Amino acid sequence: MAFTGTGKIWMNGKFVEWKDANIHIASHVIHYGSGVFEGARCYSTPKGSACFRLDEHLVRLINSAKIYRMAYALDFDGWRDAVLETIRVNDMKACYIRPLIYRGYETLGVNPLGNPVDAAIMVWEWGAYLGAEALEQGVDMKVSSWARMAPNTLPAMAKSTANYANSALIKMEALLDGYSEGIALDVGGLVSEGSGQNIFIVQNGTLITPPVGASILAGITRDSVMTLARDHGYNVIEQAIPREALYVADEVFVVGTAAEVTPIRTIDKITIGSGHRGPITAALQKAFFEVINGDVPDEHGWLTYVYPHEELLRAHTPAHGVGARH
Repeated sequence: MAFTGTGKIWMNGKFVEWKDANIHIASHVIHYGSGVFEGARCYSTPKGSACFRLDEHLVRLINSAKIYRMAYALDFDGWRDAVLETIRVNDMKACYIRPLIYRGYETLGVNPLGNPVDAAIMVWEWGAYLGAEALEQGVDMKVSSWARMAPNTLPAMAKSTANYANSALIKMEALLDGYSEGIALDVGGLVSEGSGQNIFIVQNGTLITPPVGASILAGITRDSVMTLARDHGYNVIEQAIPREALYVADEVFVVGTAAEVTPIRTIDKITIGSGHRGPITAALQKAFFEVINGDVPDEHGWLTYVYPHEELLRAHTPAHGVGARH
């Protein structure tokens, strides 16, 4: 999604105007990809603006920084408060949330330890990542010629900026070849994930998804869909998936903070199932959107409301409205 170039960005505890949120060209992150980040969403619900699984995203951010030895002087509660305040300062009702921890400007060289560890939080409007029509009609994907990193090369469990150079290669190849997205295999030739999405296949009513050991990012939307699937009585298995299983699956869909729950209609120009969104994909998509839109009780405690005081006022104020928020 294109930026509007307006609003405020949180940088090391201070809010700066969007146009002034700059770093030095010699910052270590630019040269060596030494950064970790998160992507979360805030949705507009009938009860107010709510972040989806914000706590889990922030835990993963902190853990990613730990893996890369990037200690930052903000604990979990500090991060949580900073994200919520950034949304409030920008008066966003629904937005994409991007916290980032990165090595800044001091020295250059492969050794990153002499550089400061800086942080920022951005929020901006973002609609359906693969297009609104994709949620119903599905998308066309290809198996990429680019594989995911081998174990013990780059840590797939960390959501690091460096890992997404691989994702960009997968995405560009797919787009230039006429597809919406690519599916990467792992070093053993088994299914891993998309450029930024986890993948599920449906076979005989069972959901199957690659395990964490397949060089995937342990997605929070992935975990949410697995939980919802079990809630609805579906069997869910994490196991290795050979490439050819994609072609003969009854249904295939991808999930992620950006992609949400998106069906796949073809892979390598082979029609998946009927070529339309399958019934289990549709059921899980419906269950997912009911949760994030606040249409059903939040039984798992996944929603964090951004404007609690405003919601309290709204609940006790006549229909003509409430005063300005301070």
